[in-house]
Amino acid sequence: MKTLYVSDLDGTLLRKHERTSDFTNRVINDLTERGMIFSYATARSLVTAKKVTKGLVAKIPLIVYNGAFVMDNVTEDILIANYFDAMVYEMLEDLFANRVYPIVYAYIDGKEKFSFVPELCTEGMQKFLDSRKGDARTHAVNAAADLKSGKLFYITCIDEPYKLKPLYEKYKNIFHCVYQTDRYTNEQWLEIMPLNASKANAVRQLKALLGCEKVVAVGDGKNDVDMFEVADESYAVENAHEDLKKYATDIILSNEEDGVAQWLARNFTP
Repeated sequence: MKTLYVSDLDGTLLRKHERTSDFTNRVINDLTERGMIFSYATARSLVTAKKVTKGLVAKIPLIVYNGAFVMDNVTEDILIANYFDAMVYEMLEDLFANRVYPIVYAYIDGKEKFSFVPELCTEGMQKFLDSRKGDARTHAVNAAADLKSGKLFYITCIDEPYKLKPLYEKYKNIFHCVYQTDRYTNEQWLEIMPLNASKANAVRQLKALLGCEKVVAVGDGKNDVDMFEVADESYAVENAHEDLKKYATDIILSNEEDGVAQWLARNFTP
């Protein structure tokens, strides 16, 4: 039986310094050489995911932007894409009316960009942008209306909870929304994706694409619940959110203890 092993990154495969450890890289590289089918599912883009997993050889498609895309890690081609439909423009106007000016990810003239209005950035947004200095996707625009350009697929709002929580409640059943505090900056985030963009759907699509019969998932956050629900087995790292642990087959060692690699080393058989 072909099994697809899928791990979340932040808080799961990555340690607190936002990197995979040398031990994790060695174990996973060895096991994939022996035939393990391993991928990861992350809210990150392919660009930043590859930076934080440097040393990890993953040659199969990867799930990025919380399932908005499945991308080939070697060619960086988009294999499966989920874009917003025209409803996104009305939602953006609502965000603007509530003085929320997000970072908007889109393909503009065939190139991936994240757009923002510098004068309208919150302190949290600025911290995020500072962490992405030198990124070729950076696209500063002059006005909020310019955030509608291109083929939109992901929206990130970093603002005060009193502004974001009502918007989450309003749109959580219309789009795929993730409302959570960022683990690294403690800023409040609201991420909005097309409704059919999710880790669960992307896992199903990747499972079919690779011809696997079984899925084993590992994660730590509430945004991993849907992935756990479609997996045959699911494992929460010790540091996982208590809400996620309720859905887990079992609890494994924490991310700081290389829990994923330790579990794989003990349990994978070719």
